Amino acid sequence: MRPNSVRQKLARGEVVMGMMHFPASPMLVEVMASAGLDFFVIDMEHCPIDLAMAAHLVRAGDAAGITPLLRIPQVDPGLVMKVLNMGVQGIVLPHGTRASCEELLQAARYQPEGTRGSCPAVRQANYGPPDWQEFQAQANREILIIPLIEDPATVQDFEALAAMDGLDVFFLGPFDFSVAAGVPGAGFDHPVMAQALERMVGIARRHGKYIMTSVGDHIDTAVGRNVIRLGVRMISYSADALVFRRACQEIARLKTPAP
Repeated sequence: MRPNSVRQKLARGEVVMGMMHFPASPMLVEVMASAGLDFFVIDMEHCPIDLAMAAHLVRAGDAAGITPLLRIPQVDPGLVMKVLNMGVQGIVLPHGTRASCEELLQAARYQPEGTRGSCPAVRQANYGPPDWQEFQAQANREILIIPLIEDPATVQDFEALAAMDGLDVFFLGPFDFSVAAGVPGAGFDHPVMAQALERMVGIARRHGKYIMTSVGDHIDTAVGRNVIRLGVRMISYSADALVFRRACQEIARLKTPAP
């Protein structure tokens, strides 16, 4: 089984960078890796990516040396088992709460820590590990379960969530959170957003955990560095489709003569 390089980099104190992946393109996954990104998140919540396509994306990520993560729509033990069997190294859970995280942890981990079904003839196990018990322990240890924190009530309950065994990275989703908090579209320069991020970073540090967030589709290194300065260790730079659209808009502006 391949070690989880994102987990290793975080443990070494590094900042890791990636993107949400929408267009279902193995080539684009390879491009991300060639540019030096650390991970990509296959989006099965908002995009029509099916399991067969997700498997190709995971293979592309493994071959290119970039860590494949996957966002599920909700906790579905059957889906969780299948994507882990394919070799996904982390699962992002929308609107994570204590209850839904506990349910996902059970589905994602083998016994005695969870209830994930066992089968040696799967890609994650290299189609037949020599020592099944050793593989189970490694799989439980390497997987990243990443709850998306998208509601003010969950930020208030974050102390309890951060204390849960098996959760190491927490993803503050700025767009959904800003809508739920009544400040739609606000960035981390807004006091409501800044206070939520500050609270999560402080609690995570006390528990030896990490905070992840997104900084939007506009490539602004100053914004990114400021978020890192605030204590974020893992950044998903928006969705690749939005970043590409932003670049296309800049190109299209060339059609309009300069004033």
